[in-house]
Amino acid sequence: MSRTNFETLLEAGCHFGHLKRKWNPAMAPYIFMEKNGIHIIDLHKTVVKIDEAAEALKNIAKSGRKILFVATKKQAKQVIADKATSVNMPYVIERWPGGMLTNFPTIRKAVKKMAQIDKLSADGTYANLSKREILQISRQRAKLEKNLGSIADLTRLPSALFVVDVLKEQIAVREANRLGIPVFAIVDTNSNPDNVDFVIPANDDANKSIEVILDACCAAIAEGLEERKAERVDAETAAKDGGKAEAQSARVEEEAEAPAEE
Repeated sequence: MSRTNFETLLEAGCHFGHLKRKWNPAMAPYIFMEKNGIHIIDLHKTVVKIDEAAEALKNIAKSGRKILFVATKKQAKQVIADKATSVNMPYVIERWPGGMLTNFPTIRKAVKKMAQIDKLSADGTYANLSKREILQISRQRAKLEKNLGSIADLTRLPSALFVVDVLKEQIAVREANRLGIPVFAIVDTNSNPDNVDFVIPANDDANKSIEVILDACCAAIAEGLEERKAERVDAETAAKDGGKAEAQSARVEEEAEAPAEE
């Protein structure tokens, strides 16, 4: 059963592409027709592509790996933040920090700097600083929080990137391509899908369109996380049962080897 359907996508306006003169010919396989100078996306293909992407995302989440969500355009920011947070995944909704992936150790240093500032605040060091120094540190902390707050817990490179608008986030896509990190993306008719591993052809400007697609993908991620949790519980239960069985077996052997009383 598909995770979404034609009617839901149609109602959300996922079929509206860009003006014909702005199109990227590489998107031709996903275009159904042209109407009033605007390309209309084939939503039957979108349904299939959402299912493919969702299944892959589910497997990544099930394996315990992280998916980094990226959307710095205004209409996608809040949706990405809400959906990524709901499945405990990192996200970038402000300016993409250059080298976020290709120079990851430097980004980690910035995150550690933020943690150090928090430590200064917690251990009372602030009390010995002047008002000016406290103000400077606070501003630095706010700037780091704005750019890196959502990726503070990302201790290693993500296993996948989910992008809204590959045209706007082309630096992020390029970095992921260079490192061999698979890219999942909502791709509109004005964008190039060639650098995307899992293309979801759809309107990447309408808030409702973005939300419907993310709902389906994040539901799959949530399923993967639940299955991982269930498997871990089963493994722990099996280990406990195995330990009890071994202890019981050892006890039986001891009793068998013990000399009978005369």
